[in-house]
Amino acid sequence: MTQTTTLDVGPLVLGGNVFGATADRDTSFRTLDAFVAAGGTTIDTADSYSIWIEGNVGGESETIIGEWFAARPGVRDRVQIATKVFSLPARPGLSAANVAAALDDSLRRLQTDRVDIYYAHRDDADVAQDESFGAFDAAVRAGKVRTVGVSNFLAARVRSAAELIAANDFAPISFSQDHYNLVERDLEREVLPELRALGIAELPYFGLASGFLTGKFRPGVEPDTKRPHSAHYLDDERNVALLDVLDGIASAHDVSVAAVSLAWLRAQPGVAAPIASARLPEQLPALWESTTLTLTDAELASLTDASAR
Repeated sequence: MTQTTTLDVGPLVLGGNVFGATADRDTSFRTLDAFVAAGGTTIDTADSYSIWIEGNVGGESETIIGEWFAARPGVRDRVQIATKVFSLPARPGLSAANVAAALDDSLRRLQTDRVDIYYAHRDDADVAQDESFGAFDAAVRAGKVRTVGVSNFLAARVRSAAELIAANDFAPISFSQDHYNLVERDLEREVLPELRALGIAELPYFGLASGFLTGKFRPGVEPDTKRPHSAHYLDDERNVALLDVLDGIASAHDVSVAAVSLAWLRAQPGVAAPIASARLPEQLPALWESTTLTLTDAELASLTDASAR
């Protein structure tokens, strides 16, 4: 089997979805500097970030990160970069030709010669899996990718990909990136058990439910935020009750609600580290303090029970 490096992503992965979206270049640089200064080692982005902003064409996040690398000599060798292929309109899907072309585009924008984790951003039912994962394997063999990831795959499709990869001696899947947090726990039904069985580490995105699990959304309170509005979680009284549990644990440890939310996520079986983004560097300490927070078994159980659906 093609050998890949087992990566230690650290206790928290910095999400790059805000770079070039709600965070401009200079602010993004300051957040990246603060993350590395705190001890962070892994940054997550995608070729499609941030296509959803009017006037953007995609690649803005990668471009900012690449410019940051260029402006900070030596920093590239101190951090790991993850990016993704599929969702950029100019480079859609997981055909072998598109995977190769999109990777070269990402490397150019990132101003680097390799990607540490290269993800299939989502599944492509129109392309045979042997073609897609053969292309990922070719990228690993070429030294352009260190390890392979998938994102937003159904459990059965992860299983079929893993079986095909083993049969063809392709580079294995090391990571999966999926929507998972205290108020969105569907991943636990099928995908997370399958990932654990296959030895694939989970790196959850939306770990703070677009800000809801920071505690900024409260009944009768209009938060000051540029993030997608997640006040709809307040429509379920169980989520309001969950905030009370989070408040109590945060107070007991003298940490932020966000730190407690991320610490619960990091403690779940199969999860290597949560992904969280910061629009401003001043938001980073509340996230980073989760990396040294160890919740008791009773606290973990109380959060799990309060968020059960």
